[in-house]
Amino acid sequence: MKVQAIREELAALAADAAIIFFYEDGELFNEQKKMLTAAFPAADGLFLTEDFSGKKKSKSSIYTGSKSLPRIILAGLGKKSGETLGTIRSATAAASAAAKQSNPETLAIFLPSPDGISTADTAQAALEGALLSGYKYDKYITEKKDAKKKPLKKIFLVCEDKSDVKSAQKAADYAKNLCDGVILARDLANAPNNEIYPESLAERAAEAGKEAGFDVKILDKKKIQSLKMGGLLAVNAGSKRPPVFIIMEYKGGKSDEKPVVLVGKGVTFDTGGISIKPGAGMSAMKFDMHGSATVIGTMYSVAKNKLPINVVGLVPATDNMPDGSAYVPGDIVTFMNGKTAEIDNTDAEGRLILADALSYADRYKPQAVVDAATLTGACVVALGSITTGLMGNDDSLKSRLKKSAENTGEYVCELPLYEEYEDQIKSDYADVKNSGGRAAGTITAALFLRKFIGDYPWAHLDIAGTGMLDAPTELNPKGGSGVGVRLLSDMLKNW
Repeated sequence: MKVQAIREELAALAADAAIIFFYEDGELFNEQKKMLTAAFPAADGLFLTEDFSGKKKSKSSIYTGSKSLPRIILAGLGKKSGETLGTIRSATAAASAAAKQSNPETLAIFLPSPDGISTADTAQAALEGALLSGYKYDKYITEKKDAKKKPLKKIFLVCEDKSDVKSAQKAADYAKNLCDGVILARDLANAPNNEIYPESLAERAAEAGKEAGFDVKILDKKKIQSLKMGGLLAVNAGSKRPPVFIIMEYKGGKSDEKPVVLVGKGVTFDTGGISIKPGAGMSAMKFDMHGSATVIGTMYSVAKNKLPINVVGLVPATDNMPDGSAYVPGDIVTFMNGKTAEIDNTDAEGRLILADALSYADRYKPQAVVDAATLTGACVVALGSITTGLMGNDDSLKSRLKKSAENTGEYVCELPLYEEYEDQIKSDYADVKNSGGRAAGTITAALFLRKFIGDYPWAHLDIAGTGMLDAPTELNPKGGSGVGVRLLSDMLKNW
């Protein structure tokens, strides 16, 4: 699909459908109304009934009677003074869903002119809303209801001034690559375990690297053993499928510039191991590799957009199975950096494989390390499916993530890492225990990870709630959301 920024009058535009934004403010509303009815008098009937007032999240459709532009969707933005990138994103998502009901091949989006927001940022937000809201994971549905529908082939981003076309086009190109990274992450997360398992996940990462332009190296079990990655090997002990350690390197910065390292949890299916989970809802454990999907999607986006920064992505990948050879509660595991952990619960496995990856990250002498993981049910209890848990050891890095959360609408909330919580993960037999119980479980999991980081700024993103959605939202589908790709890409873009 192509995206093109243009400057064109409404009456002269040729497209199957168009989206026009309205503010609720009386004067601004009337200006838009006058422009629309001048071009298409048939629209006047909608305004006479007062069915549409421009309120936030409202939308309405009109049929123009014109062959060149037969359908227009009006999207409400609310008060102009309260407009944000999130408002634009949401309004475009809702309007795009309405537009797609008529199966358009070309869609025009007339960009609004919010106060204090550039045309480039507006274009990016609008395109994110249009592209991400239409996602469906229907790969395995053989009889699709919309099988006869034609795909959307082109989106026009219509600028108010000709001088804005160039910046809008640049932003659109960036947003398209960014959304492709999100969709890649969603596809990986939503795929069943008989499609995505450690070795096939590595293959998909290699394909993404070849397409986007980053290097991929796959470490097999023998190499993992030689590196003494005891956490990854322990979790894998009950599986018939071997583990892999995926290393992705994108070199967009100077040759001597230290990289930012991203680490993603890659538990491709989590039964809980010997501490087995209840059967109800276990099918959702295919999503337990969403951290790895986030990192792979981010690497794709960063490379496709040729960001001027060096980035490394690390993914330890395994499934967690209850076999006769599986690790059990009471075992002592020795990690790559020589530290030891007592296993209290084999369902607290993600932190074990991340521990080795965080230790491995130290060899890059990184500027910073950010890990993403569907780590704890406690985070879902605390923050639900709206907000990602944020913890770390560096205020500057956390501030970067908070700023990017504001920019992208992928919210984060910082939780404390007070030393007093460490009492919950003290072990009588090893350096640390892998579970501190239900209370403050998100915090104690992060404190466990902190034991294995090197001398670098570090932040941890717990995406257990935001990565696995029980219901769709305006922008995200049910299931794997692709969360974190836009957040991390924005952080790296503004590094």
